[in-house]
Amino acid sequence: MGLMAAARDNPLFAEAERVSIQANSPLAVRMRPQCLAEFAGQEHFVGEGKLLRRMLDADCLTSVILYGPPGTGKTSLAWVIANQTRSKFHYISAPAASVKDIRLVIETATGRLASSGERTVLFIDEIHRFNRAQQDVLLDDVENGVITLIGATTENPYFSVNSPLISRSTVFSFESLTTDDITGILKRALADDERGFGKLNVQADDKAIAFLAQMCDGDGRVALNGLEVAVLSQQKAPSEVIDLTVDIAKESIQQKSIQYDGTGDTHYDLASALQKSMRGSDPDATVYWLGRMIAGGEDLRFIARRIAVCAAEDVGNADPMATVLAASAVQICEFVGLPEAQLALSQAAIYIACAPKSNACAKAIWEAIADVRAGRTIPVPKHLRDSHYRGADKLGHGQGYKYPHNSETGFVVQDYLGQALGKHYYRPKTLGREKIVKEYLQKIRNQLEEDV
Repeated sequence: MGLMAAARDNPLFAEAERVSIQANSPLAVRMRPQCLAEFAGQEHFVGEGKLLRRMLDADCLTSVILYGPPGTGKTSLAWVIANQTRSKFHYISAPAASVKDIRLVIETATGRLASSGERTVLFIDEIHRFNRAQQDVLLDDVENGVITLIGATTENPYFSVNSPLISRSTVFSFESLTTDDITGILKRALADDERGFGKLNVQADDKAIAFLAQMCDGDGRVALNGLEVAVLSQQKAPSEVIDLTVDIAKESIQQKSIQYDGTGDTHYDLASALQKSMRGSDPDATVYWLGRMIAGGEDLRFIARRIAVCAAEDVGNADPMATVLAASAVQICEFVGLPEAQLALSQAAIYIACAPKSNACAKAIWEAIADVRAGRTIPVPKHLRDSHYRGADKLGHGQGYKYPHNSETGFVVQDYLGQALGKHYYRPKTLGREKIVKEYLQKIRNQLEEDV
């Protein structure tokens, strides 16, 4: 054991170990960019003259949170920073780290800053996996500049990272890589002699590269994994020609990678897009976002609830059949399940998108609840109170109530709300069936004004 420890302290042994590990790492790890010139995508903040590029060129990096989908370069950018900065770089994986690990880095960083003035960059991968207490350990030292924090997360940092830590950091939002970005990554991997497949005789069809770039859905890691499978599964001898065709590519990445998180941002963003598309009367956008949610594995009941809410809130009485269809879709999802339930969801969602829109019913209940909460609640008028019990007559409950069906018109002039509040909550629009409702209500209100 002592000999092994001594060997590990030898710089030549450590370098040989690092090289050996690197050589046996997956292609996606080996091809991580070593400098900004190799970094693909995110031009909105790493492009020439953009904020993060200026910070790195000046070596004046402040604490940052890198946020975005998997495979878009968050960890890769952190390692680029590690290669470029003159500060000491420490890496921590949040799922495997403890408060003790953080404090050890902070203690080392404090001593280094005091003795040599050298700064320390601490990269925490998957920082959202740290609980609140673990994140709080970082606060004082991030604020005092003892450490410069780089946090990487796939979850919205405004929900998953402590607000005080967010306020001390700059958030950079990563976008999914474009097909051009992915194509460049794949071609560089094929050409690289040291880290990629440059030493192999790979004849890659442009259509095969384009297929991998499309099917990875903006995830560079998935694309490189597919390329690695396609090449290594055919390799027999270093000099032998390896044909990378579309068919081989299809076998190597058999199912499209769909970025979907059933509990995070994607979940709520797609639900929002679906509901806003229905409200905006765009059936094509509606069915696309619905398809994204279904293909991503979203809970059908959640989708059905969103459709039902939109029917009641955004269509309402302009077309009451929308709510009926939405309720039917909810039931069908419960009783049938996939794949058939997608038909009912599509029918209901498209019907709502194409229906006339009115939020008059929604506004009526919102306003009524606001009045109840903000003001004094009015008593139920005596003539409207329950009279179906012994003693109600002595209390005067129900007395003076006029039964509307005794009138040929089905309507009698009567106070239902109490003169203390009398106001119109429901104000129907002149759209769809609600136009008829509006005309009917106006007729009633005209009669009320005449009797008054």
